[in-house]
Amino acid sequence: MESGGSAARYPSPLRYPGGKGKIANFLKLLIIRNSLTGVRYVEPYAGGASVALSLLFEEYVSHIHINDLNRGVFSFWRFVLDDPDGLCARISKVPLSVEEWKRQKAIYSDPDATPQDLGFATFYLNRTNHSGIIARGGIIGGNRQHGTWKIDARFNRKSLCARVKKIARFASRITVSMEDAVDLIRSESNTKDRFLYLDPPYYVKGARLYDNFYDHEDHVEVCKAVRSAAGPWVVSYDAAPEILTMYAGCESIHYVLGYSASKATHGIEAMFFSPGLSVPDVVSPARITSETVARAVASQGRLF
Repeated sequence: MESGGSAARYPSPLRYPGGKGKIANFLKLLIIRNSLTGVRYVEPYAGGASVALSLLFEEYVSHIHINDLNRGVFSFWRFVLDDPDGLCARISKVPLSVEEWKRQKAIYSDPDATPQDLGFATFYLNRTNHSGIIARGGIIGGNRQHGTWKIDARFNRKSLCARVKKIARFASRITVSMEDAVDLIRSESNTKDRFLYLDPPYYVKGARLYDNFYDHEDHVEVCKAVRSAAGPWVVSYDAAPEILTMYAGCESIHYVLGYSASKATHGIEAMFFSPGLSVPDVVSPARITSETVARAVASQGRLF
């Protein structure tokens, strides 16, 4: 079970497969090295927004724009910013049972659900499903609630409410939207004073992990849009041969990232960088410690 003190370690109330929160420290190094502290940060595939929130809370960026095309995820983030007390009241009182899980699942699938009901159902399923997979995930512990881990294993009410309330305190510095990612990238294409981070759906396993997944041509459109954008950008992906071909010529890093969907596995990821960015020389962007970031701050990035 998560401890009550996990609010500091995990800035987001949402869980997402892929572990992208692990690369937040690397982006801090990148921001320090390129003198981008205080930049506006835009994340077209925000999901749990762990990276964005970490950068905002620690004052690496001045404002975050978190975007997700999934209506449930968008509704959740609006609930956090518009009525954190109401959201925490629900978190504190909602039953953690198979019967309630089924009720929340029905709300999530209901096209007429109110935004707040939909946002909460999205959150509930995310916290009670394996690996946080909302639409296609199975309930932790199964319908019979056998085994070591049960439905409440990732639902520490105190910690989750602490995260919600902390995010709400930064509401004036957070923009939430529900746009098509390519449209958002294009709207930012001529803006140089922002930092764009893209973590699109995986090329190989996207259909299994996400509600909104892409076919090959969708990935091509994303690539065209981001490579045409001015200003600094970073893109992270599973290192499928098709993705490596699309981003050929970009400076890149390949590294191993642990996944938690269904079972503990590891996959090869790739990170691509816009022209002109000075990239820290690290073995893996997923293994940067807070101590390393602190040393970089002290030396203004000269360590890398």
